[in-house]
Amino acid sequence: MMYLAPRQGLFAIIVLVSFCLQTLLLVISTDQQLTKSRAQKGEQMVAQLIDEARLSLENKDRVSLSVIANRYTIEQDVARILIKDNNNDVLVPVGNAPMQQGATIRQIATKGDAVIGSVSLTLKDISKGEIIAMQWPFVIGSLFLHLLLWLLYGYIARPTKEQINALSHDIQDLHREHSRQEGQRTQDRQSAGTSMMDNEHSRVDDGRNQAGSQTTANDNNKATVSTTTIHSELNAYLKEQQTHGGLTDSNIVDSVTNTVDDDTNRTAASGEKDQIPGTDSVAYGFRSNPSKLSATRAFDSVNVHIVFHDEYNMLERLAPEMRMPYLALCTQLLDQALVELLKQPLLLGVSAINEPHFNEKGAYAELKADNSHAKVALAGVMLGKLYLMLNKIIHDKHIELSRFALPVKAGVSDSAQADAMTQLLESVGKKEQMLILLPNSGLKQIGNHVQVQSLKRPTTVYERECAVFDGGNDAMIQRLADVRNAVLMTESEDG
Repeated sequence: MMYLAPRQGLFAIIVLVSFCLQTLLLVISTDQQLTKSRAQKGEQMVAQLIDEARLSLENKDRVSLSVIANRYTIEQDVARILIKDNNNDVLVPVGNAPMQQGATIRQIATKGDAVIGSVSLTLKDISKGEIIAMQWPFVIGSLFLHLLLWLLYGYIARPTKEQINALSHDIQDLHREHSRQEGQRTQDRQSAGTSMMDNEHSRVDDGRNQAGSQTTANDNNKATVSTTTIHSELNAYLKEQQTHGGLTDSNIVDSVTNTVDDDTNRTAASGEKDQIPGTDSVAYGFRSNPSKLSATRAFDSVNVHIVFHDEYNMLERLAPEMRMPYLALCTQLLDQALVELLKQPLLLGVSAINEPHFNEKGAYAELKADNSHAKVALAGVMLGKLYLMLNKIIHDKHIELSRFALPVKAGVSDSAQADAMTQLLESVGKKEQMLILLPNSGLKQIGNHVQVQSLKRPTTVYERECAVFDGGNDAMIQRLADVRNAVLMTESEDG
């Protein structure tokens, strides 16, 4: 017969803890090394970026700074680059920091003794999973080594035949000693119990003889008293009923029966009332009304609403000779953004139905899907985000030159909910924010590319169904940045 090593399960737990601690120490040491090397590399990149962008930073050329910074975001370790001027105003934000955060390296750019701006570079966090994937040969080897140690312990620490025989003899001797002591205790208890029973019997017999006479006398006295009392009370009750004319037994039974019948009738009537259909449900409003929104509705086109965030109605008060050129600039910017965006291979099969034009209320672009594979919902979201990025740059440049400009907010919806989106932008829309009101199929299209969040404390059914754009993945942000640069280059050439 094969015997296992003693406490082999406990040794397995110890081996497992040892493997986990060894892997943890490996991850911590590798993390420290990678963090140090990435920090050095980040400082070198920041210094090199300042050297390349010093002239553009001095002139506050956002387009050139954006092109220069985009070359550094291609690096795998870079999450975000932020370039600011000497007034600490943001000139160019590049990257996708909301999706990935890490250590930030900031360095001031100078020309001579004058400070012309600053550059902040955010490095991506080092994933523990990536470290384990990099060190997988060591992890697998350590696992096999600990498993081998457990197997060797189970083989080497098994008891030998001599140890098993000696242990069996000791167990037999201990069992015989235990049986002998148990038999001695049993005999002692039996002898003691016999003597106690004899004494108890004698005491019980004596007490029983003494108590018998007393009990008989007491019982006779109690029986005499109780019989006399019962007869006197019964005679008094009969005389009272004959004098005052009390109820007979039949009257009492009829009264009780009528009371029970009345309660039964009331209970049945209330039960029938509860079972009448359409009474309580109508009174308390339990009839459900179908929702005005259908999350499974079909769609083949989307509307992209661009609205000015004009809290003080400044656009209406602006002189026509200043308002019309500004609206024409916004229209040209939106048209060029639409043209450049639809050139993307990702949006193949999506086309524009109308030519968007800006007026005092804003503009809207309508996109349609030419086939079932076209991602028209994604195109609408990308167009809205692209124009928000472009308008941010134009708005900051106009404010810097002391010229009129307004921030905007965007909304993306299907054609069935265009009016609802207009109301949402007026009621809950915020500056430089994009709202999304699409059915489930539209949300599925954009789910792999962007992140959304629900509105806080919704008060209407549309607000509950509405979502807010909360960031995109690296590929989409990079694609939008390329299209933004292409639009700005085209605008610069036209200008």
